[in-house]
Amino acid sequence: MSEYNQHNDQRELDAEPAFNRFIDAAMNRRNFLRATGAAGSVAFFAATPVAQAVAGSMDKSTLMGFKAIPASTADTIVVPEGYVAERLVSWGDPLFANSPAFSQSNDSKAQEMQYGDNTDGMTFFPISDTRAVLVANNEYTNNEYLYPHQGKNISADDVRKSQAAHGVSIIELVKKDGEWQVNVEGRLNRKLTAYTEMEMTGPAAGNDLLKTAADASGNKILGTYNNCANGQTPWGTYLTCEENFNGYFAASKEVELTDEYKRYGVKDKDWGYDWWKHDDRFDIAKTPNEPNRFGWVVEIDPMNPNSTPKKRSALGRFKHENAALTINDDGHVVVYLGDDERGEHLYKFVSKNKYKPGVHTSNLNLLEEGTLYVAKLDGKEGEIKGNGEWIELTFGKNGLTPENGFNSQAEVMIFARKAATHVGATTMDRPEWVAVHPDNKHVFCTLTNNKYRGVRDTQPVNVANPRVKNPYGHIIRWEPKNGDHTATTFDWDLFVMAGNPEVHDDLMAGTPNINKDNMFNSPDGLGFDAAGRMWIQTDGKYSNKDNFAGMGNNQMLCADPKTGEIRRFLTGPIACEITGLAFSPDHKTMFVGVQHPGEDLAPSHFPDGGDSVPRSTVMRITRKDGGVIGA
Repeated sequence: MSEYNQHNDQRELDAEPAFNRFIDAAMNRRNFLRATGAAGSVAFFAATPVAQAVAGSMDKSTLMGFKAIPASTADTIVVPEGYVAERLVSWGDPLFANSPAFSQSNDSKAQEMQYGDNTDGMTFFPISDTRAVLVANNEYTNNEYLYPHQGKNISADDVRKSQAAHGVSIIELVKKDGEWQVNVEGRLNRKLTAYTEMEMTGPAAGNDLLKTAADASGNKILGTYNNCANGQTPWGTYLTCEENFNGYFAASKEVELTDEYKRYGVKDKDWGYDWWKHDDRFDIAKTPNEPNRFGWVVEIDPMNPNSTPKKRSALGRFKHENAALTINDDGHVVVYLGDDERGEHLYKFVSKNKYKPGVHTSNLNLLEEGTLYVAKLDGKEGEIKGNGEWIELTFGKNGLTPENGFNSQAEVMIFARKAATHVGATTMDRPEWVAVHPDNKHVFCTLTNNKYRGVRDTQPVNVANPRVKNPYGHIIRWEPKNGDHTATTFDWDLFVMAGNPEVHDDLMAGTPNINKDNMFNSPDGLGFDAAGRMWIQTDGKYSNKDNFAGMGNNQMLCADPKTGEIRRFLTGPIACEITGLAFSPDHKTMFVGVQHPGEDLAPSHFPDGGDSVPRSTVMRITRKDGGVIGA
């Protein structure tokens, strides 16, 4: 996901002292791992990838059948030999038969009928062998490209255009000549924007903190935006996750910035969108409760164009990255959630009621009631494994009482971050995508980076985040007790710590499954295919110099969770993020998102070339021989 000014934050890292000053230079990474007892001590699969690498016994993967590609700084998509990457849909492309063609000068009415900007998480919903729906998030906009004037003197229609470019695009696909293509005639095509009507459900519904002059009920929310990653349910709905909602609010006059505002990053100045100038909802001086109506997981029925999306408050309010849903063996629905900000937490939701296969109507509200938990991780200092517990976030339990500032379950959910801190949750290095392995026994999460850990008192170094400053990121994984996702305890280890072994010889080099041929930084997107191949997408520093030398543009890698081997599969164009992942049911077509190519006026003209405006794009990837992707 792209946090606004996230890449500027990354650039600051280069100006800081060498990272190996923060780790004892004498602590060679292999010696460190041997000393921790990592080798052979944890049996998540056959053995931990780190343990195998330390012992020198890492087997070559039989899961991955492609030849790894080198890093790239080219303004294009590069995939392995034998693969083809083609454009499926780009920002501004028509979604309906009467949609206008893309033009940077299009107004809001045109954008309402076109694919949104900065594609992110997505899901492929098959209808038949030749018909499907692709649902994709449109996270945010780049003003330098959205408007010919690059965001100067934004008008009311400019605001409406920006709001129409945010949200979710629902697109029918049809398979012609063996390839999936956009069908502008599809009856299910739909746009959900920053002003689409939605319904609040769960414990926060109707709470006074959600009520506004325009909505005295506290149940009718207009819009979803800054939709980062996603999730899907076995009953056929799509979960979109509201992330950096705070950057759209400002104040037309002086206001008190309460602790609740501050914890979620709501300030009296926005991030340059200027919606507040023409839409009072985003002026906290006029509508102080509006920020509480965002930061939720939204459930969407893509097969019913007349359905109202539902904000599921039982899953808590924070900067949601994605929603990794699985069905526990006993039928309870479990959703793993990351809060994408430095020093925030990992969460788990367990439904009150159970999933009933084939009984569609009884499953539709499974996310309305349940219990939210937050993770606390422990372990021995210096090790990269340990145990953890899920702490319940329920009003009246674990100190979540009126005496401590919580007056109801609604307030616990609205201020989930505050509740998590109160119960002693572990602060993490920006928890991003969570993915459940196909065996349904192991869960992985990308921790993308953290320049503040060890600097701010609220973010001490801990066993699961062992680097004082972490510009490269890492991936953690855990195994629920006895394979039960509803259990309150688990074991964890680190699958990989990204790094640069060509620059560093300490822990900043990364774990031993990182080498000069597969280096990357800031793992973000994460997902599995049916065979268990793990796909890692990056959103990090693309300078290709200094601490990031040899990494090139952002990329997608493939990993074998059993052996720990990691290979580079795809590289993106200049200044982009690679994000969003979906497969056709036969796994012979992969859909991958290219977000914000050419951000900050970097010299990209992807995908059209020439002197064109760069556009966020969903790519369709196939094999020339028609085989399964990655096999």
